[in-house]
Amino acid sequence: MFPTPYGSPDGLFHRLRHAAEERWDAYCWHPFVQGLADGTLPLAAFRRYLVQDWLFLIHFARAKALAAFKAESLDALRGKANALNALLAEMNMHLAYCAEWGMSEADVLATTEAPETVAYTRWVLDRGMAGDILDLEVALAPCTVGYGEVARRIAEHPRRRREGNPYESWIAAYSSPEYQALARGAAERLDALGVSHGGEARFRTLAATFAEAARLEAAFWQMGLDAAR
Repeated sequence: MFPTPYGSPDGLFHRLRHAAEERWDAYCWHPFVQGLADGTLPLAAFRRYLVQDWLFLIHFARAKALAAFKAESLDALRGKANALNALLAEMNMHLAYCAEWGMSEADVLATTEAPETVAYTRWVLDRGMAGDILDLEVALAPCTVGYGEVARRIAEHPRRRREGNPYESWIAAYSSPEYQALARGAAERLDALGVSHGGEARFRTLAATFAEAARLEAAFWQMGLDAAR
């Protein structure tokens, strides 16, 4: 399995990632991701993904706000506020990408959510509403931490293309020290919650949540890829 710098080797994130190994690899090294790495991804596929990802992030921000509501301490609440602000900044970055591809914010907002977008975002919100902060953080982790790993896998890909790659700015954003620090922090937070909120006793349920989030992430890539067919 691809080595990861996120979280403690014996922490909850590592255990969840290992338990969902097949789905995790299918997500983090999906053909869509491979196309980003070597620059062969059809432009129509990335355009579809980019618009839907921005719509996705609206609901992801709602989930982050829900996590702030469920925060168990003042320090955790401050951390959630910082995470929400970072996500709003990421949304602005996505809008800048959309503008580069000839799409305004109004154009994006006028786009209908794809079934894959609806399925993933509402599922995350449902897990957050039904469970506690640990349930919600486990549902969110494959997105936050997974994109960090996707960028690392791309960086180590033997056919990695930099010059002339239309997706280089996207790759650079998730490879950046700032995003990598965010991914590490999310994994560390998950490890800490695993200790404080009985992760060991709840592992089977948490592992099912993590694996389903990874599956929904892979389906989201596939949604973009299908747009080019």
